[in-house]
Amino acid sequence: MSDSSTPTAYTAYQGNTYLFGGNAPYVEEMYENYLANPGSVPDNWRSYFDALQNVPAADGTNTRDVPHQPVINAFAELAKQGTTKVVQASGADSELGRKRTAVQQLIAAYRNVGARWADLDPLKRAERPSIPELEPSFYGFADADLETVFNTSNTFFGKDTMSLRELLNALRETYCGTIGAEYMYTTDQNHKRWWQQKLESARTNPKLNADQKKRVLDRLTAAEGLERFLHTKYVGQKRFSLEGGESFIVAMDELINRAGEKGVQEIVIGMAHRGRLNVLVNSLGKMPADLFAEFDHTAPEELPSGDVKYHQGFSSDVSTPGGPVHLSLAFNPSHLEIVNPVVEGSVRARMDRRGDKEGDSVLPVLVHGDAAFAGQGVVMETLALAEKPAATTPAARSTSSSTTRSASPPATRATAARRCTARTSSR
Repeated sequence: MSDSSTPTAYTAYQGNTYLFGGNAPYVEEMYENYLANPGSVPDNWRSYFDALQNVPAADGTNTRDVPHQPVINAFAELAKQGTTKVVQASGADSELGRKRTAVQQLIAAYRNVGARWADLDPLKRAERPSIPELEPSFYGFADADLETVFNTSNTFFGKDTMSLRELLNALRETYCGTIGAEYMYTTDQNHKRWWQQKLESARTNPKLNADQKKRVLDRLTAAEGLERFLHTKYVGQKRFSLEGGESFIVAMDELINRAGEKGVQEIVIGMAHRGRLNVLVNSLGKMPADLFAEFDHTAPEELPSGDVKYHQGFSSDVSTPGGPVHLSLAFNPSHLEIVNPVVEGSVRARMDRRGDKEGDSVLPVLVHGDAAFAGQGVVMETLALAEKPAATTPAARSTSSSTTRSASPPATRATAARRCTARTSSR
């Protein structure tokens, strides 16, 4: 017989009160609230439920869990009807006609303002805003309507018909995930359809093969490894770390390789301080030893006065699947964003030199701190030049790189923007 003083697994489990069976209704209610709005539950519960989302679904996929109560209510309504059948929203019934119209309004609402519900704040500092237009109940749908099948041929989810539940899950996966996509402001219908096809077909979660995943991991590891080394080796030295934004190196790697595949021969980059050293090493291929020499103040300087290392430019040739691409990182002044029109002018000059009227061979890339869009007018002034015949360049990728740092105020106070942004200006 075991020693009664030794606690058993059951005793330990019973002592963990929040998971004990008697508290199951409370935990289930808290989980329902979390699924509806993660910001509505306490931080400790949100951390616990966040960890549960990393567990694969029953079918082995990474599909996120959905609120259970609407499902329960839907089955209860079906039981009251006495028979279970699939309702097709077709025919001349006026109520079904209203619901068909409402489904199209629901799709339009998610395309327009679904990004307001996107999961973009890893610190969960603010609750999700109340947007009635994103709730099925706003359009008169009840839980019993979730199994009704509607025509969805105007979407790119791969099905001409979907149940309301399936459609709602697809819309939320696409527009309310970890990417906040806003594109409906453009007046070009071809641009809108392009974005819809790219986002909805993949549900903003592209399927990567093993080699692609290894490449992403390699770039992330390289970015984080450099930041950790600099933080450990050069304590207290100003370096404008990319910590928290390491995925930017992955994005730059993909952009450079895709551009090479499309025949681009030159890429000109203009960016401010944040993450600049990481881009120099991991995107442009600057030797780490040369960067460390600048930290140690042993690197040769061409000018007697010198300059800080995060103002320095660089150029190199990198290999891509489509052939070599020449990368140029523009020198940067202390007035950070003034480099934007300089880059655009450099690209236009290179186009003219190559006789490239369409801009197929040279690509500008502008990288900003998030507050620059609101704080420095030269950003908007440069965007305003995009359509001018004498100044137009290829569609410039304007990407915002923003990290949460102790020296930076919260985004809600630093800028009018609700999220970090990535904009594309086109001709």
